[in-house]
Amino acid sequence: MSTVHSHIDEGIREFILQQKMFFVGSAPLDGEGHVNISPKGLDSFRILGDHKVAYLDLTGSGAETAAHIAENGRIVIMFCAFDGKPDIVRLHGKATHHTLGTQSFDALRPHFGELHSARSIFEIDVTRVADSCGYAVPLYEYQGQRDTLIRYAENKGVEGMRDYRKLKNTTSIDGLPSVGKFIDEVGS
Repeated sequence: MSTVHSHIDEGIREFILQQKMFFVGSAPLDGEGHVNISPKGLDSFRILGDHKVAYLDLTGSGAETAAHIAENGRIVIMFCAFDGKPDIVRLHGKATHHTLGTQSFDALRPHFGELHSARSIFEIDVTRVADSCGYAVPLYEYQGQRDTLIRYAENKGVEGMRDYRKLKNTTSIDGLPSVGKFIDEVGS
């Protein structure tokens, strides 16, 4: 049974901070467009207040979330316990996309560790906080974070990552403008 909370309280905060990964969900307005769900890790999530969170978006092969947020702002973040008490927490809200090279990105950047593959920060005004049971979520043993993306970004360097984003992150799979376009506009 799901419980809706008025804000990110201490229990929800503690649960979130214990999780090693989270999932981001977004969708375009077009009913024929593709819904997107992305797994995230590498200590890239921060709680900024009772109704505000942010995550550092790392360069990947697609940029669906950026395209969806630019179009409509809707987002959901989900945390699942893969060990311990079987809980799930969902944070629904409206996101703002802060692109690498902008003042708003630079203002939020100190909340996160140094990751060379960063391309943006999503700041979310949380409008709904809900938890539910995770009785059907399987148990997994945490072994550690993968460093593949970190090594890849370090090997490509700043220019190489910029070129990669321009090549792979300019539009969504539905043709919506995405993070590569926005980064190109600010010159980073």
